[in-house]
Amino acid sequence: MGMARYVDDAVLLERRGAREVAAAHGISRSWIYELIKRFRAGGYEALEPRSHRPRSCPHQTPPEMVRAIVKLRSELQSQGHDAGARTIAYHLAQEMDAPPSRSTVWRVLRREGLISPQPQKRPRCSLIRFEAQLPNELWQADITAWKLHSGEVAEILNLIDDHSRLFLRSEAFLRVKAADVVRCFYAAVELHGLPYSLLSDNAAVFTGSYRRGKVRFESELERLGVLFKNSRPYHPQTCGKVERLHQTLKRYLARQAPAKTLAELQGQLDAFVHYYNDIRPHTASAGAHRCRPTRSA
Repeated sequence: MGMARYVDDAVLLERRGAREVAAAHGISRSWIYELIKRFRAGGYEALEPRSHRPRSCPHQTPPEMVRAIVKLRSELQSQGHDAGARTIAYHLAQEMDAPPSRSTVWRVLRREGLISPQPQKRPRCSLIRFEAQLPNELWQADITAWKLHSGEVAEILNLIDDHSRLFLRSEAFLRVKAADVVRCFYAAVELHGLPYSLLSDNAAVFTGSYRRGKVRFESELERLGVLFKNSRPYHPQTCGKVERLHQTLKRYLARQAPAKTLAELQGQLDAFVHYYNDIRPHTASAGAHRCRPTRSA
């Protein structure tokens, strides 16, 4: 308020001309007249700097929308599901006639302090990655570990379609054996058809190439005419889609009560597969609606 009060006193109390004061301090006469007007209307308090924020904003997100976004994020996080802007916008679109856009959700989350911008991240548009062009063109298979309530470590065998990201199969075992891989593969084929090719790492249940032989799974794929591919040793990025699936699955399992038995763990896996395939939004193929593989004749 210092300059405003000084200018006001110079004109009203010292009787100096507005032109003189304006020239001496490099300000406009119109601004001096505005200060005098404000002083006469409300005294020195009226000279306080005023906010330039508009009194209303027709594009501002309604408070009820903000509450819905924050509530849904909390619910998704508590269930162990993805709670990003894309997922929240997708779910709200199922419930509202005029849902917020993904960018609106992101701005609300940032304004509420629920996310932090990360400009250091490499933009997605700069990434170059392989993706199969059609459903059933390529499946990815891998095994990941998870602890039961007792502390015993179980193994989970996951199968995913490279193009559509359809979660084809997820089964829990105390230890995955060669026969388990073959059985799970055929169960997925029964539901989704035969793939053209399949990619896995070099685990002993998948391949015997490093022992200069073949395991049962390799022999079955060869008999069926399915092209079998292996990732390079110590290079999990080759099977990146199924590796990313492991992360999403484990985030969900971490929010559930620790399974006491394999059967209980399998129930959790089945519930997640249903959510992953049929409820959550998907970026693969055509946005939110996944293109499912069709069964072969």
